[in-house]
Amino acid sequence: SMATPHFEPTRAAGLDRLSAFVPRAGRAYADGRNSDLGPGADNAVSLLSPYLRHRLVTEAEVVSAVLARQSLTASEKFVQEVLWRTYWKGWLELRPSVWMRFLDERDAALGGGSGLAKAVAQAEAGQTGIEGFDDWARELVATGYLHNHARMWFASIWIFTLRLPWALGADFFLRHLLDADPASNTLSWRWVAGLQTAGKTYLATAENIARFTGGRFSPQGLAHVATALSEEPLAKSALLPPLPSLDHTKPTLLLVTPEDLSPESLFVGRGNIRAAHAVSSVSGWPWRKPAQAFAAAATADAAQRVSASFSCPCPVDAELDANALIAAANAAKATTIVTAYAPVGPVATALAALAPKLAGAGISLYQHRRDWDDAFWPHATKGFFPFRERIPGLLAELNVTAPGTKK
Repeated sequence: SMATPHFEPTRAAGLDRLSAFVPRAGRAYADGRNSDLGPGADNAVSLLSPYLRHRLVTEAEVVSAVLARQSLTASEKFVQEVLWRTYWKGWLELRPSVWMRFLDERDAALGGGSGLAKAVAQAEAGQTGIEGFDDWARELVATGYLHNHARMWFASIWIFTLRLPWALGADFFLRHLLDADPASNTLSWRWVAGLQTAGKTYLATAENIARFTGGRFSPQGLAHVATALSEEPLAKSALLPPLPSLDHTKPTLLLVTPEDLSPESLFVGRGNIRAAHAVSSVSGWPWRKPAQAFAAAATADAAQRVSASFSCPCPVDAELDANALIAAANAAKATTIVTAYAPVGPVATALAALAPKLAGAGISLYQHRRDWDDAFWPHATKGFFPFRERIPGLLAELNVTAPGTKK
């Protein structure tokens, strides 16, 4: 087995990792973030992504902790990387059809015949004979993690050297990454393929790989050109839908999903929470081990915190089940269920299917968005650069600002 970064699936472990990283969020990160010296090596990256993905630790907490120690100028590279995740989430939220398009392309490609199936199985098993690529495929399946630069190289080789469908590569990552996120993953694969920024592709080269892996890999036979894929024009970006406001007086049940595993910070003082119920997955969630195991254990960790915060039990189900939720709400005499807003992806789809079933039982479902998302997502209408211009001002508005400021 390979020496790997260990991701303990708890909020406490995420906070420990954050405090250990904060002193290195400036120059050390900016200088070293592109180097992947191997799974056991002391790479410069934060290793916070699985915690951020499930909001065991929130983006606001991470950026606040960094800015309490370093100026925005010093930590700009790292703060921008955190905000890339937010940008991708907002971008997909304003264009949900892009997620549906990915699922359709993936399903079409899965029916692509035995020759394709065999080539994809070989690539996923790390049996292509391409140095580096094969190692990353095995590392991903074994550990649920890959360095961001390795993800880019891997996607580029998958699409332009092996000429496999990008949607099947994105699906491979989605199934195995601990931090697999419908927005970050889908849109990053689209970016490499030349779909996200039309015509702009990412070409992996042996020289770049050798340089940033400390000479570990110098793959031969890589594609020398990366011709952008093309697609039907996308629908215009929508507006972020306003959310109905919650009646704070009614007895309420809190539903916890792996989209936000710090619900106690979101719902303290919001609504009359009498009961809680957690689910660690939903139907249509494609994650495999170890990603599914991480989500399940992290959800159990959140359930303990919720139970303590709201002084009620918080049972954890393996999957979202309307009848179990209705029974739990009835037992608590709750006619309202609240949950953290689920961005585009399997959980959002499952909640949309759940709402009419709850309504039939006289129960309303409310989703609540974090201030962070409300502030940033509406600005994800174009490319990252206009979005980036807004970062300092929006951080100030959110009180996530410079050293010495109190939140």
